[in-house]
Amino acid sequence: MVAATDFKDYYEILGVSKNATPEDIKKAYRKLARKYHPDLNPNDKQAEARFKEINEANEVLSDPAKRQKYDQYGQYWQQAAAGAPPPRGAGTQGYDFSQYSNFNDFIDELLGGLGRSGGRTRQRGANYRTTRRPEGFRDYVDFGYGEDPSSRFTDIPAQDTEAAIALTFSEAFHGTQKRLQIDGETITVRIPPGVKPGSRIRVKGKGQMSPFNQQRGDLYLSIELLPHPFFKFEGDNLACEVPVSPEEAVLGAQIDVPTPDGKVTMKIPAGVDSGQALRLRGKGWRDPKGNRTALIVRLKIVTPKDLSPQERECYEKLRQVSSFNPRQGLEEVRL
Repeated sequence: MVAATDFKDYYEILGVSKNATPEDIKKAYRKLARKYHPDLNPNDKQAEARFKEINEANEVLSDPAKRQKYDQYGQYWQQAAAGAPPPRGAGTQGYDFSQYSNFNDFIDELLGGLGRSGGRTRQRGANYRTTRRPEGFRDYVDFGYGEDPSSRFTDIPAQDTEAAIALTFSEAFHGTQKRLQIDGETITVRIPPGVKPGSRIRVKGKGQMSPFNQQRGDLYLSIELLPHPFFKFEGDNLACEVPVSPEEAVLGAQIDVPTPDGKVTMKIPAGVDSGQALRLRGKGWRDPKGNRTALIVRLKIVTPKDLSPQERECYEKLRQVSSFNPRQGLEEVRL
């Protein structure tokens, strides 16, 4: 049981309103996760605790089913999610649970819409028959009169749970293990090498528990990557921007380029333009089978800002002898 004093306002933790859209929640989570991620705050216990709290809030608010129960039952939402009746006399958002004499009455009212799906008006506590299969049921049977009401719902499937997990590029590329707090339970999840943004990892049997048959669904973790200062994704490939000098662009050069697993030497052909992309095959992201995509290297010609007298003299001589006009194609431009 969660005491009222232990109740956490997940909306306040993420800094969003109760009317926040899923996109608002996702945006707020990403911003805070980047700020408090342990890898960016080494040896900072407060940042680590804040990061765990942010993940806990996102786990609930990003899951429509959990968020609905959280909004409806407040500090008792976990009891409601597990199928346990809230404390007698306790209410959330003005709802009084003391009107129920037992758990079956509470369940009948909670799932009362099922009785009307067959066209029969259903009173609380009454048995019913229906021929229409309600959405979300696997095998809905025609129950007889005189049954224990709670036995009608034994075939309600356990619910899967969705949650997001933020990783650094290094963790995603090399693989890692993460300890997560899921509904008060600490679990260790192995992240395989090569996951990407949008990848989903299934953790069997760690989803929401059905209150009727005590079976648990699965947990699905959606991968999000924290921004990297150098690498980014372009489809399945990695991409980066590498500066080159004017003379390297004109004459060609051999330069060192960082890759996920170390530097490699790349040949720059003579006469490249700023923004031109070169491809390093097999030096990009890895997949779970160990294959590698390409690394797309975009060149950026960078001019020197502080010239020595000798360098300035050379550039002056070049300007005097050069016949190259980069704006030749603009001479015929008219409105």
